[in-house]
Amino acid sequence: MIAAWWRARASRERQVLAVGGLVAVIALVWALVWHPLGRQHAELALAVEAGRAQLVQVRGAAAELGSLRAAGTRTRADREGKSLLALADATARSDGLESALRRVEPVASGSVRVSFEYAAFDDVVAWLERLARDYGIQASDFSADRVEGVGLVNARVTLQDAP
Repeated sequence: MIAAWWRARASRERQVLAVGGLVAVIALVWALVWHPLGRQHAELALAVEAGRAQLVQVRGAAAELGSLRAAGTRTRADREGKSLLALADATARSDGLESALRRVEPVASGSVRVSFEYAAFDDVVAWLERLARDYGIQASDFSADRVEGVGLVNARVTLQDAP
């Protein structure tokens, strides 16, 4: 049926239809295949560049983390043989928290829980920062309740050696 219809067309009309059909096929291939692939290629190129930038950042952070770990390892050696419990007690007392210090007790897996009552919040935070900086000790759990008095808290902190 299509062949009969095609033969019924004049030679010039068949040429126009053939060229028009070819143009339509090329336009469809471009619109449905080539253009989307080009767009996706550009998006992937941007994603690769973003990935490379992230890789540079991660490598920089890894180098910084390695140097911090090395520094943390060095500071842990400065304990002079003191246990985590003894060090927590001694540093809290030397940092002016002696009157607020209520309890220093060991808990599971080598951690130590320290409790303060009516302690200056800023002093507790400074003490925790000193433990992290000088001895490689980190707080794995911390809670504080406000009490009467400006800047005073009842605080409980669980300490452990940084990994």
